[in-house]
Amino acid sequence: MTLGALLLLAYILGATPTSLWVGRVFHGVDLRRVGSGNLGATNTFRALGSKAALPVMVVDILKGYLPVVLFPGMAGVEGSVWVLAFGAAAILGHVFSFWVGFRGGKGVATSAGVFLALAPIPLLITVGVWSGLVMATRIVSVASITAAVLLPVLILLLPTPRHEGDALVVFTALLGAFVVWAHRANIRRLMRGEESRFSRSRSTGIDGNKVGGSTE
Repeated sequence: MTLGALLLLAYILGATPTSLWVGRVFHGVDLRRVGSGNLGATNTFRALGSKAALPVMVVDILKGYLPVVLFPGMAGVEGSVWVLAFGAAAILGHVFSFWVGFRGGKGVATSAGVFLALAPIPLLITVGVWSGLVMATRIVSVASITAAVLLPVLILLLPTPRHEGDALVVFTALLGAFVVWAHRANIRRLMRGEESRFSRSRSTGIDGNKVGGSTE
């Protein structure tokens, strides 16, 4: 396949609205009209619970991981910056999905899939920090924004198994800036002290699952 066709395919894979289809098919719920309206794992958890959110998260991660791992070999461009282009296309697909009027999620899980392939050690450290902040603050947006800022620093400081070099650092920094921008509404709520937290004693969701109250 040509580079153009594979880039388009990476975008189409990223654009697959996993949470929307899981919500509609298995729960009769349109997640665009529930909670934050974002089509990602966090809003899926908020509305439908962990049993729905876990497969959504896994698929969203794979949407970023598979194009980066598989497509460079198919195009004959392994070890080049085109690897980053495939990852970027998948992330943009998730955030701006053509299936739902170029809306989507905030790209965190799909980005994690990209970096699981590109820089697994920095990613795992970042995930650990993200998890700690979620538990400590009970605010997913705080953890996600912090992770977006931390990951470029770790990639700059730690070795990675691939050879994109400075391009990977720049890509990660730009992606981090994009994730922060995607959380601009959350930042405004944080500044006003209005950002919701996951409750330690979780309330019952719309289909009977016990869920929390994040608005990410």
